[in-house]
Amino acid sequence: MSAGSPVLRPGRGGVAVRSVFIVAIGLLVAVPLAAVVARGASAGFGGVWEAVSAPAAADAVLRTLWTAALVAALNAVMGTATAWLLVRHRFPGRETLDAIVDLPFAVPTLVAGLMLVILFGPQEPAGAALAGWGIPIAYASPGIVLALAFVTLPFVVRAVEPVLRELDPAEEEAAETLGAGRWTVFRRVTLPALVPAIAYGTVQSFARGLAEFGSIIVVSGNIPFRSLTAPVLVFGEVEAGRTAEASAISLVLLVLALALAVVAHGLRRRAGGTGG
Repeated sequence: MSAGSPVLRPGRGGVAVRSVFIVAIGLLVAVPLAAVVARGASAGFGGVWEAVSAPAAADAVLRTLWTAALVAALNAVMGTATAWLLVRHRFPGRETLDAIVDLPFAVPTLVAGLMLVILFGPQEPAGAALAGWGIPIAYASPGIVLALAFVTLPFVVRAVEPVLRELDPAEEEAAETLGAGRWTVFRRVTLPALVPAIAYGTVQSFARGLAEFGSIIVVSGNIPFRSLTAPVLVFGEVEAGRTAEASAISLVLLVLALALAVVAHGLRRRAGGTGG
């Protein structure tokens, strides 16, 4: 801020409005989170560990972690390629593809799970054929991966797109003039500028995958030791009246979510700085 810039001071009305928003956010977010933390930690670390290390819970948490990580890695590659296609190429149907990328934000996740069951259910032609080859989709881990891939599709694409648009093509042209091939130009010139945005979108995909519930509860079948994930397990524990166990498992997911939020915030700042 320069020496001559005016200093804006909120009036009484502004302070009152700000206070209302702070209280509202506290009631909507902080208080429920505090309640889950208090209930989950009520039995101490031993109680949390006992709930999470139970065989079915440990398997569900592990399945949640590896399926979310796998989908995040796939999104890092496919999302970057899709963003490159949308920004650097003009082709018939480009606007349609651009709209499809945002479709997971508009479609209820329950509908996404239903679509996968209709396509790959054991009674459907495609699902029966794949199951016959030993690759069951619905009511198994592959169905979870497909559901997560659907709901997390936009994150890397929308993180990388604005950075690609803002890159100065002069550096790429200079590298090509010096004899570098397209792959070398992408790997040595373009990709380093995209890494923070790719990482930001990938972390968002991972976090979204950890929390996904609606599509999973439809397509996975929720079979312990086969297709049960942590969010669905929490739902089952609540349904069974075991809120303490549900809160303990939720506490582990909450810690992971907060850590990912901090990482994503830092990556977003780096991506913004790179894009600018």
